[in-house]
Amino acid sequence: MIDESPLRIALYQYAARDESPSQRLARLEGAADHAVAQGARLLVTPEVFLSGYAVPHALTRERAEPGDGPFARAVAEIARGHDLAIVHGYPEAADGLVYNSALCIGPDGTPLANHRKMELSGASERAVYAAGEHTTLFELDGHTIAVLICYDVEFPEIVRAQAFSGASAVVVPTALVDAHPFVARHMVPTRAFENGIYVAYVNYAGREGEASYLGESCVIGPGGEECARADAEEQVITAVVDPARIAEARMTLPYLDDAKDLLRKD
Repeated sequence: MIDESPLRIALYQYAARDESPSQRLARLEGAADHAVAQGARLLVTPEVFLSGYAVPHALTRERAEPGDGPFARAVAEIARGHDLAIVHGYPEAADGLVYNSALCIGPDGTPLANHRKMELSGASERAVYAAGEHTTLFELDGHTIAVLICYDVEFPEIVRAQAFSGASAVVVPTALVDAHPFVARHMVPTRAFENGIYVAYVNYAGREGEASYLGESCVIGPGGEECARADAEEQVITAVVDPARIAEARMTLPYLDDAKDLLRKD
C-alpha cells in the first residue's frame, strides 16, 4: 500500500576531492541544512561517500568500518539534529570482508536498513569488495523505499523485484563516469518508467584519480519524466515523491500488473 502523502527527497551531488572523513561530514552537514530548508525528509549521498570511489584500494580498506562505526555514528548525529533521514555510501567492514554499502539512518538517528551492492562492476571492484546477496527496503513516513547501488540499477530484474515488493521509490548512490552518460540520461528514466516508480540517482561531480564523473544526479518520475537534474557541479537537488503521480502512471501503463500476469502464466 502506497501512502498518500508526498515525500521530498534531497540528493547531495558531492564534488570528489581528497578530503578526510571529518571534512566529508562537515560538507554533509551543510547539505543537510540545505535539504531541510527545502522541506526534504531524506538526503542521499553518492556511492562510498566515506572513502571516495576511484581511490586506491588501500585507502578503501583503511576507511572501511562496521555499520555502527564512527562515521555512521556521526551521520546519525546529523540526522537526529536535522530530523532528516540520511542514506550514505561507505565501505563496510564485516566478517573479514569489505562491502560497497549504503546505510539508511532514520530522522531519529536509528539505523533503518543497510544495503550491500549486489552487482560489482569490473575487476577493480571485485578486487576490493565482496558482493551483497539481498535487495533492501526501508520505511519512511509511510513510504516503502528501496536502496540499490550504482550498477545494481542497470539490471531491470532487480528494480522490478523492488517494485513488486511495494517500493514507491528507489534511491541509488552511484559513481558514474562521463564515459557512460546513457545510464543517467536513458537507462535510469527507463527503470522508472517501466515500473511506475521514482528513481533517485545520486552521483559525484568533478574528478577523482583517473575518474571524471558525469554529475547529472537526477530524480525521475514514474512516467519517465525528469523531476530534477543536477549539472556537473557540486549541489543539492530535491524532488517530491508523489503517490498520486504513481497511481496515475500505473493506471495509464499497468506494467506491474501485466508482468504479474505473465509470471502467473509461467
